[in-house]
Amino acid sequence: MDYISSTGQYFIMIKDTFKRFTKGSVLRNLIIQEMNDLTVRSLGIVVFISFFIGAVVTIQTALNLNNPFIPKSLIGFAARQSIILEFSPTFVSIIMAGKVGSYITSSIGTMRVTEQIDALEIMGINSLNYLVFPKVVAMMFYPFVIAISMFVGILGAYAAGVFGGFVDGDLFLRGLQEDFVTFQLVYAFIKTIIFAFILATVPSFHGYYMKGGSLEVGKASTTSFVWTSVIIIVCNYIITQLLLS
Repeated sequence: MDYISSTGQYFIMIKDTFKRFTKGSVLRNLIIQEMNDLTVRSLGIVVFISFFIGAVVTIQTALNLNNPFIPKSLIGFAARQSIILEFSPTFVSIIMAGKVGSYITSSIGTMRVTEQIDALEIMGINSLNYLVFPKVVAMMFYPFVIAISMFVGILGAYAAGVFGGFVDGDLFLRGLQEDFVTFQLVYAFIKTIIFAFILATVPSFHGYYMKGGSLEVGKASTTSFVWTSVIIIVCNYIITQLLLS
């Protein structure tokens, strides 16, 4: 029953987030600040991980191509498919659930512990709109982060394949272009937008409704990461089944 009530409470939170809007100038400043905290500051870790995962995908693919009848261009094809379809939209989002999700839960949870949320309500401010709405809007720019992840991942794959001596640059680029379906990018970015909404709202839910003191803030952050990751993985399956099957 706790899961059912929590699910209902989550959807009520989303509904209340889009009611009684805070003053426009205040919201604009909050959105800009959240964009910096949630997306811009995450670029470093996303670029670093994307480059080396792209490189690893290329090396593993190349080492498993033992058959001389299989063209080396398949290395570029496999790298493109792996990075665009799964790695960048899904696995980067799970990594972001740890970084961004924990930050959101701990920041809102600290405000709950220190009674700052109660103070906002006393002043007549819709605390959910004030705290959660800017995060939702800021995370709508998350697809740009994933686009950078895709580019850097493929760049890392190219660097590892060519400079590692596994494949010629021309063959890699040929494989990169083989059988490319534009809808695969559409699918990846649809997933990304849904994941962005999950990354903004699920950690906010765990931070906003947490109970206890400072010790519980850490527990709420851990729980938030687990549930955000689980929901992303389940949604990934459902979206893939709906759009690609």
